Amino acid sequence: MRIGILGTGTLAAALGEGWARAGHRVAIGGRSQVKAEKLAERLGHEVLAVAPHEAVTGRDAVLLAVSWDGVEDMLGSVGASDGVLKGMPLIDPTNAVTHGIGTLLMESGASMAARIAELAPGARVVKAFHLFPADQWTRPPGDGRPRVTVAMCGDDAKALRVAGELVRDVGGIPAALGTLSRVRQLEEVAGFVIGLAFAGFDPSSAVPHIPSNDRHVGSQR
Repeated sequence: MRIGILGTGTLAAALGEGWARAGHRVAIGGRSQVKAEKLAERLGHEVLAVAPHEAVTGRDAVLLAVSWDGVEDMLGSVGASDGVLKGMPLIDPTNAVTHGIGTLLMESGASMAARIAELAPGARVVKAFHLFPADQWTRPPGDGRPRVTVAMCGDDAKALRVAGELVRDVGGIPAALGTLSRVRQLEEVAGFVIGLAFAGFDPSSAVPHIPSNDRHVGSQR
């Protein structure tokens, strides 16, 4: 696939490397052309450094790998409000949370993914890749590490399939949990994980291990 990445940070680097390794054609656009060029050179695999508007033109999917408070500026720079992302699978891995605490900064009932959908009318927004640190995706799939599940939400079935393929290409297991009407729940989970981690606890120890075929979770027994 032709993948555009908006951003030059650690997640952009990790997923860009993984997708390029898997054979996708990756183009990176950031606010700094110099940083985009340095990242593309470091990743190799014919990764391109382009202007942000080029990173969203003629792509099969776009990753919005910027901090939550940079989303509006980045989408504005590519003309998202004019519908340039209409029909595009737009993957949102952002976390609008208080650093080190994990409290969501979106108003009650709102979500970052829904805000992105407003800023990019017509885009097929998929929430994904927001729970694990970037280094989860820096090792090739099948190197002996356990596979992790990437929870996703989105309104468009085709966009979810595209995102799911990209999850598999970096060694994850995609799990579509519903539409964007449920995405606030996913974002709250990220805050929960971040809060525990910064408090010195292993987040996985706070989640019970339940067989995937157990349909009686939460019921009285």
